[in-house]
Amino acid sequence: MQSPITLHNTSLAVTQATIAAYAELTDDFNPIHLDAEFAAKTPMGRPIAHGTMSLCLLWQCLGSSFPAQALETMQLDIRFVKPVYIGDQLTAGGEAVSGASGQWNVWVRGQDGTDRIVGLASTPSC
Repeated sequence: MQSPITLHNTSLAVTQATIAAYAELTDDFNPIHLDAEFAAKTPMGRPIAHGTMSLCLLWQCLGSSFPAQALETMQLDIRFVKPVYIGDQLTAGGEAVSGASGQWNVWVRGQDGTDRIVGLASTPSC
């Protein structure tokens, strides 16, 4: 029996510069991400990082852990559970689901250990 793939953790320090660069890359200039005065008036209370930035970190983790052909058929079912703020240190990772071949519980966590994204990655090709 083949041993399960171990996911390689991937990290990112969230800074204002990181958020601004991601906004440029994605053409997403929503003021909740870039305007502190605007964001202060929202339920978040301050600027938050783009949710897809955290999701990209998770894909980087998966991309460094699996061969390219496995990523072609991989399915990812996730939930965003907590916002990401400037100053957060994120780590994406996961672990194989016990007894379920081809499935991994995945997450993006902050430096305080709380989940920002949780979900399940699955692929029929592994």
